[in-house]
Amino acid sequence: MIGYRVLLKAHCRAALRDRTTLFFTFIFPLIFIIVFGLLNGGKSLPDGRKYIDYIAPGVMSWGIGNGAVFGVAYTLVIWRRSDVLRLVRMTPTPALSVLLSRLVVVLGVGFAQAVLFLGVALLPPFGLSLTASGALLSVPVLLLGAAAFFAIGVLVGTVAKSPDAVAAIANCLMVPMAFLSGSFFPMSESPRWLQLVSHMLPLRYMNEGVTSVLAGTHGIGSLALPCAGLAVFAVVLGGLALKTFSWGDET
Repeated sequence: MIGYRVLLKAHCRAALRDRTTLFFTFIFPLIFIIVFGLLNGGKSLPDGRKYIDYIAPGVMSWGIGNGAVFGVAYTLVIWRRSDVLRLVRMTPTPALSVLLSRLVVVLGVGFAQAVLFLGVALLPPFGLSLTASGALLSVPVLLLGAAAFFAIGVLVGTVAKSPDAVAAIANCLMVPMAFLSGSFFPMSESPRWLQLVSHMLPLRYMNEGVTSVLAGTHGIGSLALPCAGLAVFAVVLGGLALKTFSWGDET
């Protein structure tokens, strides 16, 4: 327990001190919301929804997932290359404590991202439809989604041997997933085969869950499938990440 608290403080301090990474973690996805929101302000989708009501939740989900993957993967690679993890291994602290302490940081950053993204999307130039109940209902979806992408980040951080490798692998995963999961355009306008493929991706469930409840048009019942899907991804990928976790770069 003591080791967990020490690691949690270390992760929090490292995240706050790395202001450049923290800045772009928030700003990069926000740029998409601003640009797409301004270019399509006042436009509606074929189903009657405002464009901003679709693009803001989709980009927000992608941004939170992106931040989770890159954040934990970079941290693990840097700590492994600098032998920090080897030093931790010499203590009674188990690998689970190392990962859980980082997960808390990921969830905190993800929550802060959501507040910022929704706050900007609510501004008059964009006009996001948001209810208090919808915001509350989106919280479990965002937390489960962040946990699932955290597990992906651990796997990336295990496979990658350098920061450059992290960037290459993570981008190859997250950029295509944004398009294949409907973060930038409705999946209903995609070919049938692509809609089926998208159900194999955690971002699809995250997008659907958040989009369905933010405006208050759907209740808690609409979250059953998205939350179940994200929970499966989080548990399965989390178990795989813990099993393959590496303390040092043996190469």
